[in-house]
Amino acid sequence: MQIRKANRRNARLTPPLAMDTICPASHLHQEQWVRKRRIPHARSRFFGDRAVIQYSSSQNPCPDRYGMLDGGLLARSRQLSTRNQLVCKAFGKESMMNRILRLCGMVAVSSLIAGCPGTVLPPVDPPPEDDSPNIFAPIGQPLPSATSDQLETFERGAAVALRRFTSADGLGPDFNVTFCGACHERPTAGGSAGLYRNFFLSGERTESGLFFEGDFGGVIRKNSSSDDTFFPELDPTQNVFAQRNPIPFFGVGLIAELSGEEIRSREDPDDLDGDGISGRANFDRGFVGRFGRKSQTVSIEGFIRGPLDNHLGITTDPLTEDQRLLLPVDSTLRAAMRRVPDAPGRARTNASAVNYDEFTSKPTAALQAAAPDGPLTDTDAIPDPELSSDDLFDLVSFAMLLAPPQPEPPTDQTLRGQSFFSDIGCDACHTPALDGPRGLIPAYSDFLLHDMGPDLADGLEMGIASGNEFRTQPLWGIASVGPYLHDGRAETIQDAILAHGGESETSRNAFAGLTSSEQADVVEFLSSLGGRDQFSTGLIPPNTPIADVETYGGPFRTLSSSEQARFLSGREVFDREFGFRTGIGGLTGDNGARFNGDSCRACHFEPVFGGAGPRGVNVMRHGTQNANGTFTPPATTDNTILHTQTTALAISNQPEAGINVLEPRQTPHIFGAGLIDAISFETIMGNADESDEDGDGISGRAHVIRDVAGTRVGRFGWKAQVPSIAEFVRDAMAAEIGLTLPEQDGLTFGITSDEDDVADPELQLSEAEDLAFYLGMLAGPPRQDSSTEESAVRGATVFDSVGCSECHIATLMGEIDGEAIEVPLYSDLLLHDILAEGSPGIVDGLASQTEFRTAPLWGLSQTAPYFHTGEADTIDDAIRLHAGEADAVREAYEALSDDDRSDLLAFLGSL
Repeated sequence: MQIRKANRRNARLTPPLAMDTICPASHLHQEQWVRKRRIPHARSRFFGDRAVIQYSSSQNPCPDRYGMLDGGLLARSRQLSTRNQLVCKAFGKESMMNRILRLCGMVAVSSLIAGCPGTVLPPVDPPPEDDSPNIFAPIGQPLPSATSDQLETFERGAAVALRRFTSADGLGPDFNVTFCGACHERPTAGGSAGLYRNFFLSGERTESGLFFEGDFGGVIRKNSSSDDTFFPELDPTQNVFAQRNPIPFFGVGLIAELSGEEIRSREDPDDLDGDGISGRANFDRGFVGRFGRKSQTVSIEGFIRGPLDNHLGITTDPLTEDQRLLLPVDSTLRAAMRRVPDAPGRARTNASAVNYDEFTSKPTAALQAAAPDGPLTDTDAIPDPELSSDDLFDLVSFAMLLAPPQPEPPTDQTLRGQSFFSDIGCDACHTPALDGPRGLIPAYSDFLLHDMGPDLADGLEMGIASGNEFRTQPLWGIASVGPYLHDGRAETIQDAILAHGGESETSRNAFAGLTSSEQADVVEFLSSLGGRDQFSTGLIPPNTPIADVETYGGPFRTLSSSEQARFLSGREVFDREFGFRTGIGGLTGDNGARFNGDSCRACHFEPVFGGAGPRGVNVMRHGTQNANGTFTPPATTDNTILHTQTTALAISNQPEAGINVLEPRQTPHIFGAGLIDAISFETIMGNADESDEDGDGISGRAHVIRDVAGTRVGRFGWKAQVPSIAEFVRDAMAAEIGLTLPEQDGLTFGITSDEDDVADPELQLSEAEDLAFYLGMLAGPPRQDSSTEESAVRGATVFDSVGCSECHIATLMGEIDGEAIEVPLYSDLLLHDILAEGSPGIVDGLASQTEFRTAPLWGLSQTAPYFHTGEADTIDDAIRLHAGEADAVREAYEALSDDDRSDLLAFLGSL
């Protein structure tokens, strides 16, 4: 064995490498093997504190993979022979040379290994001086290379990503979510999301086997703002269904810069090297795809315009060529069409064939192939495009500038894990780095399609991708962007690895054969690829302090140190995202286990956690109303909820046959819940006037709940169907998330067992009690600064004069620890008939179809949309939707002068 050293800074490799050599069967197979695994040519670069040395040569019949080095010194090497390949692993300890090399930002080591007789070793050029791309930042932050102008664009684009769209903005008419950040939030804007944000795709498989994608890119929309229905009808021809978990955007600008040639260089569709791994590129309008679960999209612009239309119903026009030229990644068609030399051993074909090399970008230029596309339109009354070209430019720029996370410095455990990761062949698809214009991009993906086997197959075809094929998911930042796999079925990284099949079955089995400590090493290595310091069990960043007393999200009084600890514990449970392995989906029906949210926070987060929810998290209630107006709940579900999610991954929840009542429920905020809980039974009953004895046309009755726990009065929920915070926790955990709880004395809501494989109870008693404590301590919404303005002060008088205060009573008295308190909630907590006679609706307990609890008005300005359906974008819209007992009040409001109406709205906005 010979070792050739290129020593720019007197870095030495000690001790000498000593390895046996195992040669692939043929030169052709060697070259294919090298292409799939190596990082092109002998060079070394830092990924944070980690340096990677590559050894390869098309003239060397015994290529080996990269070695992992801490700094520049090779302390020891080990021989690993797997699938007829030679692998050199390098490990090292911190040293003075290591520190020097780290400061220099590169390591100048190259080596060629000859192990077979007759091998001719070619000379190795030293690496360039600036060989370490400056690309990393905390998750959610822009690339370090961003200019001042780009940083301004980044901030504007982030604001567009978080903008809540309303019907007036063009939302819908059919939609899934109301803002981009809804699906890209974990651990921060631009990331992934929990199971509650899974969406459904559909298509049609004909008897002859042909596949046709459904409308809107196959996306099934679950909400509608049309007048006649709140639930879009599903095309009855659709017979293939699958779920998708959102993909993070971190580092996508660097991925966009990769040339099609670089991605295709690792293709091996015929498995020429015999390792069982093939891999092929997908294409989008003749360009090599790299975005989406099946690499079906080539451009970031396309990857953003599609979801805007499919998920929000927001239309756009394509960016102009001038705008694409100004993007952080040049996306002009002119740039994309530049020709490059033919790849070695591959003939050029015309554009209509499968081989698209003539349309790939130069690997030395920062280009993105943006295929041309036309304007998108819809049928609502808002002029198209509904998102301006400038806003689209900012949004695309924001995505392009999102940096990948900084990988952690290597440790003994992560180095062991990296070694096992390579030993078992994970890097055959999860290529550690690809060569981009900035240098090596360590995304740990080849961006090729691989057959993942029948268990993961979704039956959907996209481009040339079959139902079994998926893109190799990048691994940078994996620690903080779970759940995993294309449908989020894997709650942990280990679950995800063990779910692999198809081409990855050998590697999966090898991982399963490792000891538990060795598996932990692999998971630790993967977790070290950036972003772990931003991980939390939900969305609240680590070490976030408790908000100030009497502010949004803070307690209503000062807490002792022990109470602070319990408050934080309850807040963590509130924010925690649950998955399949923790028992989500306890209620069952025709469509398997069902749920709406995977956490409490999933629905309660506006303006902060504990708040209301936008239309995209509306809960759908459903049932049947006959000609006589009698309501019947669905026969195949445990309640009237039509859940948005199911653990049956190949089914889309749809109403059972005959359902004719569909009523969405907007998520109300739960600020001040403990104060409402403190309002006595007698106080609530004292305001009831069920027979309208005073003749004012307004009755109001308490929702009295009689069960084995006794006689209680409802306080929470749109129909006042829940009597206390403790019962609210149990009810929501069962009905919305699907978790079981232990029995509790005096409590009757929730479920204590279900049919899944997770041991009951799935939420421990201490966790439920801490959660109830947290909710009970949340302060009521603070009054806005505008409350003292003259218009708001005048509006309070108008509020009384038109009769709003007959139901929306300003203050109710309560008692906590023997002390009387005033609760300024602007509600009587009674049921009132507020819909027009004959309106369809849902029966809940004693509450009829048209009866609803008087909604508390505190926090009104910060918790849009409004009304029980969430169909009111503004407070004015909500007032005009009142009917029934509220007819006279609504008519008085409509008769106000413009000035008086403006004053009343100013007062309501100050609450």
